[in-house]
Amino acid sequence: MATAVQREPAGISVDYVNEPDASSRSHSGKGTEACPGLKLVRVVAVSFGLLCILQVTLNVCLRVFVYPPAENKLKELTDQYFKQGWVYLHPGLYYVSSTSNTWHESRKDCLQRQADLVVINTKEEQDFTRQFHKLTWIGLYNNTVTGEWTWVDGTPLKKSYWGTGEPNKFEGKDEGCVEIRFFELENSWNDIPCIDRNFWICEKKYYI
Repeated sequence: MATAVQREPAGISVDYVNEPDASSRSHSGKGTEACPGLKLVRVVAVSFGLLCILQVTLNVCLRVFVYPPAENKLKELTDQYFKQGWVYLHPGLYYVSSTSNTWHESRKDCLQRQADLVVINTKEEQDFTRQFHKLTWIGLYNNTVTGEWTWVDGTPLKKSYWGTGEPNKFEGKDEGCVEIRFFELENSWNDIPCIDRNFWICEKKYYI
């Protein structure tokens, strides 16, 4: 603090004191206190932004590398199965043999392919099996224990596509297995002895 003394007329003296402005002191103090807080807010904002960018990048990587889209899965199927003669119809893969065999031997071939003889659950699947225009085994047989027609997956027959007059155990034969015979018709099934020889259709469930 500086003190100035000035002599005035008539022997009166006046002292002037040079003091800092009160308002400037208070503003200066507040500014000093606000700077650290402002820096902290900026650091938090930048960190949050970086976390958001990292999260977006992680999500993209997961979608591309860990959870590939259905198109990529279908392409993998093309490479792995289609070259082996499999055909895709949602929700599974189907293999039509190029040779003929008995029902039991045909099923054995399907099992070796980690599949089984086709189980027909829908009209679309029934229409699909007819399009090959071959006499083919399907996974339906007469259960000798229950006497009921049963699918190879253990489910009983509910919806059927028997040809006219079928099943009929023609000429008293033991016709315990089923083939696609009348493939030009929707109702194309025919019962036939399991020891006869036919082409066959394997089915492998595969959900995309």
